[in-house]
Amino acid sequence: MKTAPKQPWLHSAKVDVLFILSPPFLCLLAILLFPGFFQQHVKSLPVPAWVLLILLIDVGHVYSTLFRTYFEKEALKQKGQLLLWAPVGAWVGGVVLYSLGEGIFWRVLAYLAVYHFVRQQYGFMRLYSRKEQRPCWEHQVDTVCVYAATLLPLLYWHLEGHRNFNWFIKDDFLTFELPQLTPYIALLNIGVMVGYLLKEICVFWQTRRWNLPRHLVITGTFLAWYVGIVQYNGDLIFTAFNVISHGIPYLALVWISRKQPQNAPGAAAHLTWRQRLSLGAVGITFFIGLVVVLAYVEEGLWDALVWREHPEVFASFQGMSAVEDHVLLSVLVPLLALPQMTHYILDGFIWKTSSRKKAAMANVSA
Repeated sequence: MKTAPKQPWLHSAKVDVLFILSPPFLCLLAILLFPGFFQQHVKSLPVPAWVLLILLIDVGHVYSTLFRTYFEKEALKQKGQLLLWAPVGAWVGGVVLYSLGEGIFWRVLAYLAVYHFVRQQYGFMRLYSRKEQRPCWEHQVDTVCVYAATLLPLLYWHLEGHRNFNWFIKDDFLTFELPQLTPYIALLNIGVMVGYLLKEICVFWQTRRWNLPRHLVITGTFLAWYVGIVQYNGDLIFTAFNVISHGIPYLALVWISRKQPQNAPGAAAHLTWRQRLSLGAVGITFFIGLVVVLAYVEEGLWDALVWREHPEVFASFQGMSAVEDHVLLSVLVPLLALPQMTHYILDGFIWKTSSRKKAAMANVSA
């Protein structure tokens, strides 16, 4: 009797399923259990949802990048020039774009964010495929499926042009007003997912091998993007799927893949205070606490100086005057967006596979 194949978890079945793989499925469950609540917020987010989704998760996950870059000695040593010049270049580029027009700045940033979100799903698919020895065509099919699951809903959005949500601000995406094509895009989207499932059924029937986390990544990606963009036209549903399915797994991946002190016998007594901040309950509290504080400060400055949308959340910032001069805004807005822009840029480098990272992933999944 054949035993079930060992699954390629990044940390453990419990941690991976709870924090990396289940978010889109939990979002769908919430929508099915509380449809009335989500239908009430088709065109805007209630303040508590904004605090949870945008402030704590979306902005918070941006700052978690610090733990894989500026807070890690090895990263500073290996990528010091990148870590120095990435924010400088991002700010200069942002100033130039905003000087050309506010809409140009937000449009470029929106498409940069989309690229980042799409690539994350591909990255998770690759991580969970890292131990598989399969024919090349199977990897290629998986790649097509994960990109189709993200890009086809985005194409639907661009062609339909009347979604009740946006990425950052109104009209930050280009729209082409070709709604007659959208049913075919939706059908193709579903067809690709059905094709993936049929492929996996055939492979399992022939080889008895299956990769549960990879299946959950690709299926969850389809659900988050298709249901959040195509099936429903609501701001709260889109934001919940988009933010939770991206931010929570990213936070979890940063935590489980960060460089940790060696766990040798008797080593705990000799750990420095910095090393202690990366272990156990103290480490998790510091990790979450720091990203929340930084996210709150950033959003407080955004609200006071630019948006003026949530004074009840940022009461301590309301003494500051909003900036209205375009020249000042062309300097200020890219500066406030700098953590986000730097996060997008650095994320393309910090997950590049190295021998140490291969060893780390092997250790956490053992």
